[in-house]
Amino acid sequence: MKPKKICIVTATRAEYGLLKGIIKRLSAVSGYIVNVAVTGTHLSHDFGMTYREIEKDGIPIDRKIPILEEGDTPSAVSRTMGQAIMRFSDYFEESAPDLLLVLGDRYETLAICIAAMNRQIPIAHLYGGETTEGAIDEAIRHAITKLSYLHFTSTESYRKRVIQLGEAPERVFCVGAMGVENIMRQNLMSREELQQSLAKEQPGFVLEGDYCVVTFHPVTLENGSEKKQMEELLAAIRRTENCRFLITKANADAGGRTINAMLDEFFAQEENTHPGKLFLTKSLGMVRYLSALKYSAMVLGNSSSGLVEAPSFHIPTVNIGNRQKGRLAGDTVINCEPVCEDILCAMQKARTEDFRDKCRRAVNPYGDGNTSEKVVAVIRKWLEQGRIRLMKQFFDIDFETESGT
Repeated sequence: MKPKKICIVTATRAEYGLLKGIIKRLSAVSGYIVNVAVTGTHLSHDFGMTYREIEKDGIPIDRKIPILEEGDTPSAVSRTMGQAIMRFSDYFEESAPDLLLVLGDRYETLAICIAAMNRQIPIAHLYGGETTEGAIDEAIRHAITKLSYLHFTSTESYRKRVIQLGEAPERVFCVGAMGVENIMRQNLMSREELQQSLAKEQPGFVLEGDYCVVTFHPVTLENGSEKKQMEELLAAIRRTENCRFLITKANADAGGRTINAMLDEFFAQEENTHPGKLFLTKSLGMVRYLSALKYSAMVLGNSSSGLVEAPSFHIPTVNIGNRQKGRLAGDTVINCEPVCEDILCAMQKARTEDFRDKCRRAVNPYGDGNTSEKVVAVIRKWLEQGRIRLMKQFFDIDFETESGT
């Protein structure tokens, strides 16, 4: 059999953490060549040059493709997408993969998929069918679904939604969330090891007592809201006593750099008045991030990890605002408005013994931890049996049958 060439693209720290297990499992399959293309914030000093984490993990990088434009505006996002289409068009022309595997709902991912579509490269997509009503990611995710051929969803309800978008059921697979698999299979740090690692990056920081893991991204469909919402979150952090905060900076969405500049200023102020209360970093990396979740009092912010990964540690999540609105959330999640008083009330509830007991009994709705095995099995079956036909038929739902009329 001629070797099958799979291209896997990663553009952000969070995305790579989820793809890592699939990359390693697929790379171990005889007769498969896995080309990892690294782009986006991985190659940006502003966002931590996180491609180094990939190299540290021993995963060969086939190509580094810079696309990120300077700036924090919708225009900069559009220019980045344009760079992605042009540069990945050249890359796909040269590398000619048999399949492109992508994850998520990032704008650069959509641009890369457009380049692959024009080159008639089949696309496999994790994770369609999800909803995040507060972010432009919502529309991007559904657009990537329609460009893709094989679909891997994290829950059965999301699988049904992909089918509702016209994708044939035999090409849509519920596989669970890679974040859950990472928790179950990754050797995480002890609290002491985590403390030592953090202290190397920020000397003098001591991880003692309760702490929160904080990530807050722009709500991109609430244009210009990031400054006010971040002010409210920082006010809540400032007013919270007897608690430390491990904060990871925002991503490269429009408004992300505004948030990060505010975090830098806030950190400098708090270090003068309350030294050791905050730890601020561009990226914790997957192992440190999951280890930090494991020992935390709660997750605070609007990252999807608070809904997907955190429930597996049976810890509370205070989910702020509308960025994750519409996404399936378990019993560990407390939703609140991006207002200081609401955030403080939600944090107070999260620290009660009743709610902590509820979290201890909660079940994560995002799978059983065997995602990478399922994904690789499907890819192998469809490629090795030559079943991919890019002329897709739209799958129509019989609404009369569905409504019982």
